[in-house]
Amino acid sequence: MTVHFIGAGPGAPDLITVRGSRLIERCPVCLYAGSLVPRAVIAAAPQGARIVDTSALTLAEIIAEIAAAHARGLEVARVHSGDPSLYGAIAEQMRHLDALGIPFDVTPGVPAFAAAAAALGRELTLPGVAQTVILTRTATRASAMPDGERLDRLTASGATLAIHLSIANLARVVRACLPHYGADCPAIVAYRISWPDEQLICGTLGDIRDKTKRAGITRTALILIGPALAGGGSDSRLYAADHHHVMRLRRRRHEPKPASSR
Repeated sequence: MTVHFIGAGPGAPDLITVRGSRLIERCPVCLYAGSLVPRAVIAAAPQGARIVDTSALTLAEIIAEIAAAHARGLEVARVHSGDPSLYGAIAEQMRHLDALGIPFDVTPGVPAFAAAAAALGRELTLPGVAQTVILTRTATRASAMPDGERLDRLTASGATLAIHLSIANLARVVRACLPHYGADCPAIVAYRISWPDEQLICGTLGDIRDKTKRAGITRTALILIGPALAGGGSDSRLYAADHHHVMRLRRRRHEPKPASSR
């Protein structure tokens, strides 16, 4: 018996991985975070499977469900939104499972920042503009931030920022970013990406707060900030004709060029 932590992706049922979907299909017990994972994602669970929405459960209650399944020799699909390695709260569950001697594995999922970039048709890293993406959040009642990871310190990098779980702190986010990015820097609020009611609020640091307020978005949104969101930049060297690497070796001086195909 194994507990399978599964990243469900951002929400669309067809954005879960093949492995994750197959695990759900075979597990007679499925625990999922119903506030963030649509029921359609776990619709492939076997007929008669025990389906539990954990959004209102405590950690102790979740572990009790898993332990009961383990006692009966039943595999468990533990389904989380996005990718479970990011703000998935799986570490605490795994610690308890280790203490109980219950085996587990992890199947990754499509993270929200990647789904948002796809919806925008943007690359988050552009040559000469940004080559770093910082995944972070701001402090809330549930989770404080280490002092060295305060947003006003991270912004000094000029990297593309993907700020999770912080839409309620949007004013604080804007204040922290303005000194290094400027009011004209692109800022995007991505609400429920890949869900039927998906919204992309596109603006700048100067106006994103007002636009988001008018849209009435107060939760389940990702904040993206950085000059790379404007597009542009220069071509990378990866596909340049004079850039040689192990898969595209330098031609010898007298080697004839390949004949063009017709």
